[in-house]
Amino acid sequence: MTFQDLNLIEPIQKALAMEGYSTPTPIQAQSIPHTLKSRDLLGCAQTGTGKTAAFALPILQNLITTSSEKRQPLRQIRSLILTPTRELAIQIGDSFTAYGRFIRLRHTVIFGGVSQQKQVEELKRGIDILIATPGRLLDLIQQGFINLRQIEIFVLDEADRMLDMGFIHDVRKVIALLPKQRQTLFFSATMPPEIQKLADNILSQPVKVSVDPVSSTAETVRQSLYFVEKKDKKGLLIHLLQNPAIPEVLVFTRTKHGANKVAKDLNAAGIRAEAIHGNKSQNARQNALNAFKKRQIRALVATDIAARGIDIDDLTHVLNYEMPNIPETYVHRIGRTGRAGASGIAISFCDAEERPYVRDIQKLIGKSIPVAVSDYLPGADSAPIAPAVSPEKKSAPPRPKVNAPAQPPKEKSDNKRRNSRRRYRGKKNATSDSRTSERPGF
Repeated sequence: MTFQDLNLIEPIQKALAMEGYSTPTPIQAQSIPHTLKSRDLLGCAQTGTGKTAAFALPILQNLITTSSEKRQPLRQIRSLILTPTRELAIQIGDSFTAYGRFIRLRHTVIFGGVSQQKQVEELKRGIDILIATPGRLLDLIQQGFINLRQIEIFVLDEADRMLDMGFIHDVRKVIALLPKQRQTLFFSATMPPEIQKLADNILSQPVKVSVDPVSSTAETVRQSLYFVEKKDKKGLLIHLLQNPAIPEVLVFTRTKHGANKVAKDLNAAGIRAEAIHGNKSQNARQNALNAFKKRQIRALVATDIAARGIDIDDLTHVLNYEMPNIPETYVHRIGRTGRAGASGIAISFCDAEERPYVRDIQKLIGKSIPVAVSDYLPGADSAPIAPAVSPEKKSAPPRPKVNAPAQPPKEKSDNKRRNSRRRYRGKKNATSDSRTSERPGF
């Protein structure tokens, strides 16, 4: 199937050709025919599957083909895309710019953390499509700069992340302001009960599309796992980045403090790095992301929430400096590479405390992550995950019996002394073996 088979109008086909797109991804192929018919949609797809184009293309086509029927003296907001983060909002805006370059529709992006002046000026000029984060949207609605009474198409993107970030109440406030008669497109990587309940409340007889469930990892991503003690992670990371075959890497940590520390350690080792997380200002996060995209820095260190929505073309490497304690998060992390059929590499560090997380991840994805060995680490660090062995099972196997050659008889007193020495050494070795077996293994 090609985009020409999806009944998209010529201006959109021309824009897709300029972007180098000819074949739709599975979620695009399955959802676009229904959304072009103004059907509600429930899409469950992991990151990197092309879901932005899955809603952007039909929105552009549906709005432009009905614009002559609903022409107003001033453009009204006819489509609202609600998304959790500034980074994702900007990327969606870029997609509308690319796909709509030959269509006379105006869009703008609004988000918090910056002055609202330029955003308000854009709104006053009149727009057709609004991409927004919940907080800034509600602020500007309360100030009277936005009304949602003319919305024809509403998109809720990354609904599960809205829940994770505590935005779900703001989302409900926005939904309450929308017209009852509208098309709703609902996208979420996972479907926890609260998100499923929200979908049931706002969708009307939706078409359900599920592509690459969250338990799967892209076949184009080559995964590897290093077993490493926590204290050695810093050194192993620096050691790996001494290899020029890793031109850039997105590094994941579980905490904001961890992200800052890893970035500081890399810079101290002469490897340019920046950290992004919730405590960073919006400008700082965007500047770091832009620097990484332009390859002005080699490593971007991120927490999971800050990284949601990061879309970096041809990202070659993702590294889990700390294993996630939620198995699905692992799938989302490594989905940053190997996108749209490209190949990628996902590297993970696992210390002793994180081994249970790896077991859960491998159970979810249905396969073992190949174990890697580095000359930086002792050989024991590459041991695969296996049930612990109790100390009493660690005793050495009995030595095979060997017939000794005949020896000439010796004095009885010499034999007694020799046997006495052997008994002493045997007791000493037994004590040493006992101590060794009780030492906890890595």
